Amino acid sequence: MTCLSPLTRPTRAAVSGLMMAVVLTLSGQLMAQDTDAHPGAAVFANYCAGCHEGGDPRAASTEALQAMTADSLRFALTAGLMQAQGQGLSMRQREAVIDYLAVPPVSGEWLTDNRCADSDRVIELTTVSLASAGADLRFSRNLSAGQSGLSKADMPILEVAWALGLPGIGGLRSTPVIAGDTVFYPAAATEQVLALDVGTGCIKWAYDAGASLRSSATLSDEFADGQRLLYVSDERARLHAIDPYTGEAAWVIDGAVDDNVHTRLTGAPLFHEQRLYLPVSASGVQRGAEASHECCDGRGAVIALDGQSGERVWTYYTMPPAEYTGGVSSVGTPLRGPSGAPIWSSPSLDEKRRLLYVTTGENTSLPATDTSNAIIALDLDSGAVRWQFQAIANDVWNMACTGREYGPNCPSPQDSIIKDWDFGGAAILVTLADGSERLLAGQKSGHLWALDPDDGTVVWQQRVGDGGALGGNHWGIAVDGERVFLPINDPHYASMTDDMIDAGVHAFAVGSGEPVWEFRARPDCANGRDLRVATCQERYGFSALPLVIDGALVAGNIDGRLFIFDGEDGDILFEFDTSQGFVTVNGVEARGGSIDSHAIAAGAGMLFVGSGYDRFRQQAGNVLLAFRPRR
Repeated sequence: MTCLSPLTRPTRAAVSGLMMAVVLTLSGQLMAQDTDAHPGAAVFANYCAGCHEGGDPRAASTEALQAMTADSLRFALTAGLMQAQGQGLSMRQREAVIDYLAVPPVSGEWLTDNRCADSDRVIELTTVSLASAGADLRFSRNLSAGQSGLSKADMPILEVAWALGLPGIGGLRSTPVIAGDTVFYPAAATEQVLALDVGTGCIKWAYDAGASLRSSATLSDEFADGQRLLYVSDERARLHAIDPYTGEAAWVIDGAVDDNVHTRLTGAPLFHEQRLYLPVSASGVQRGAEASHECCDGRGAVIALDGQSGERVWTYYTMPPAEYTGGVSSVGTPLRGPSGAPIWSSPSLDEKRRLLYVTTGENTSLPATDTSNAIIALDLDSGAVRWQFQAIANDVWNMACTGREYGPNCPSPQDSIIKDWDFGGAAILVTLADGSERLLAGQKSGHLWALDPDDGTVVWQQRVGDGGALGGNHWGIAVDGERVFLPINDPHYASMTDDMIDAGVHAFAVGSGEPVWEFRARPDCANGRDLRVATCQERYGFSALPLVIDGALVAGNIDGRLFIFDGEDGDILFEFDTSQGFVTVNGVEARGGSIDSHAIAAGAGMLFVGSGYDRFRQQAGNVLLAFRPRR
């Protein structure tokens, strides 16, 4: 979310106030002038609507805000993404707009009414289908038929087995852990981690994290005493270790670095040999939009922890701590740097070389560092840098670099390329038939890189489309051993012709980088679908992290369509529109929306898809769908 203060852009705020008045059908006057309106409506119109109703592609839609709980909105305005904007409001104004927007409180009945029978609450962990978002230490996102319980032949005959409605939320983003007949699902803004029965969707236990959940789930191996732990992080940068058998907390730790309130834990931790490797995405990118902010001071990190106790072993930072540079912005605010190079995704691990591979985002303030937009190899035991590869240098970007006129904290074009070309997904280590290896990663520039894992030198590269802040490859790639699959989310513009549209899925040979096949996405607005998916004509790219199942590629479109391709030739094996209403097993009203982030998983003979991702004006939704082969 990003709101603009009327003190910085009075004309836009005034216009957006009128827009909100029309949207909410208030006749004859602005919300701010309507004495009968909710007091928060005036605050929203005057301080927030400029972005949330003004077409800013990075600002959450009003619909998405209205799906948030009061606690989530309050956190966003006081310590989260909206902190800078919240500081411009009095406490009375802040509470008024929270009360105006927040979804009504949800009772706990949606949890208790869908409890499994006592005899069906047994948790068994001897057979693990999916222990982490990457599917393995190399983050291949590749499951065999044996691991998933599904074959390529099953794909054309999939059907919805059950749907679970999640109340009071507008977006789903996480990959669950799947073990035995249990799905351990981080249910986003419900603040609950749910242990669900694979076959029915009933709830075995629910863990209340006390904050919206941010990451996918990770399951540990057994410790010496037989204990296993389930890990997930929340929006307050806390890492929770949960007993997977009981749903009780083993411990909760603060994952913040540098005492920085802007720390985010977006990537799931990776477990290996009793240690947990936690990526940190602190960057201050949002606060850069505030003219009075001394931009910027966040930095990415990896924290190595003892997996059983949570004690820190070592910490790697992507750069030194920010200092005052001596420069000031165009409005006289002191500037700090370097900052940024957040680590958005889970790391991947190389057992042979004992390396941890991490990918980073752009810098958020000058000076630029050589660790931004990079792939970095860390020593597994110490966190020392073995090598690093910077794909694109001098990319300094923050939220001041949006809109028609850049804000004071955006660097000049002479000092930065100002692209926001992060690596948002993990690097994947692949071994070819001849024994050679490649380290692969996709980038928001549209690049697909293949590196030599020994030293980080480029073996080959490809580029699809133009990329951009909301384009290119977002959340990562998948491999089937011979081919690598690159989702592309380049946005659609009215002036585009068909041959200019690169959004879709593109397959390349791992060894040579040669193209194998491509699927170019096209909008689907027919038969009244435009009434259900308002942005169907402009937003139809592929952003979500894909998954390979027995040679079939599962990919989700941000307009809500689920596709399954034959990995060999790109033939469509299955297509399903999730942007619709569903009858749910727990009786909660639910509908699907955008498929994005880490929403796709499989195991125990089922395919799971979280439908609804309300960031960036995408289609909100609140349903977890479970597919199985038609019987």
